[in-house]
Amino acid sequence: MILADPTDFVRTSSAVAEDWQDELRNAVRQPVELCRILRLPQHFEAAAVEASRQFPLFVPRGYIARMRPGDVRDPLLRQVLPLAEEFTDAAGFTRDPVGDLASKRESGIIQKYRSRVLTITTGACGVHCRYCFRRHFPYSTVPRGPDDWSAWIAEIRRDASIDEVILSGGDPLTLVDSQLARLAEMIAGVPHVRRLRIHTRMPIVIPARVTREFTGWLTGLRVTPVLVVHANHAQELSADVQQSLTSLADAGVMLLNQSVLLRGVNDDADALVELSRRLLDCRVLPYYLHQLDRVAGAAHFEVPVERGISLVEQMRGRLPGYAVPRYAREVAGEASKQVLA
Repeated sequence: MILADPTDFVRTSSAVAEDWQDELRNAVRQPVELCRILRLPQHFEAAAVEASRQFPLFVPRGYIARMRPGDVRDPLLRQVLPLAEEFTDAAGFTRDPVGDLASKRESGIIQKYRSRVLTITTGACGVHCRYCFRRHFPYSTVPRGPDDWSAWIAEIRRDASIDEVILSGGDPLTLVDSQLARLAEMIAGVPHVRRLRIHTRMPIVIPARVTREFTGWLTGLRVTPVLVVHANHAQELSADVQQSLTSLADAGVMLLNQSVLLRGVNDDADALVELSRRLLDCRVLPYYLHQLDRVAGAAHFEVPVERGISLVEQMRGRLPGYAVPRYAREVAGEASKQVLA
């Protein structure tokens, strides 16, 4: 949705909610439909159908509209199209590559690093990325509502060393604002929590999700809000995405971006440089460039670390320091991410 008048971007919450929820309801779920919308060669259909049985396809139509019809190498299409390569059994690729399950407490929260905890708010997502490190995660085991939330909120309250809570998923912003705001207020009610961080792809794939209601409760919290979005390619940052992100920046929300280095998507210095430039146009700070988490089914996306280091060095020669994300990978069981460049 591109609005002619930027002042019309923030409308009544009920009207906008219908828009973004309709986009979720109307997303493409059938691989054959996706292939035919984008006029892909017919031989892609059978493989896409088979691979989607293992990890379902889910792509909003507004996101598909940013793809180039007929181009099987389109960087957005490559992120969502199920391929036969997903069945390749690659050494070192596992169902839980970052050790989520080993770090999960009985209450449902995940703690890998000092002073902060993460909760899986939902298994629902605004788009199913084929490289997702949680594509095999048992979402049925996570807390799902206020009664379940109370247990891990009480656990945080007992641990004064925790000053940041991270909402993850799935995607937290697939929840409605009334539910999210209630959870945020429960977290903000813990005196020693100072920041609420939300990891989301929704402002990128469904920019209409950034509603007046969302911005209002997010900026009205006692704790400092940090929104970490996920864009991998400049082509994702359409005009309506930029409007959504800059409206959040105008409201005072700290905006960071994390990307994943993906073969055939952004493993090119020009692509990474342009991504950083477009993020800055959207008033989003490039934060992390992640080495691919080695999740089973995504080996065809992996870029060698040596290549990643070279790409980051090229970025440093073309961009100011603040525009170059940290190139890092997560190692299960380690006390922090491993910075590679």
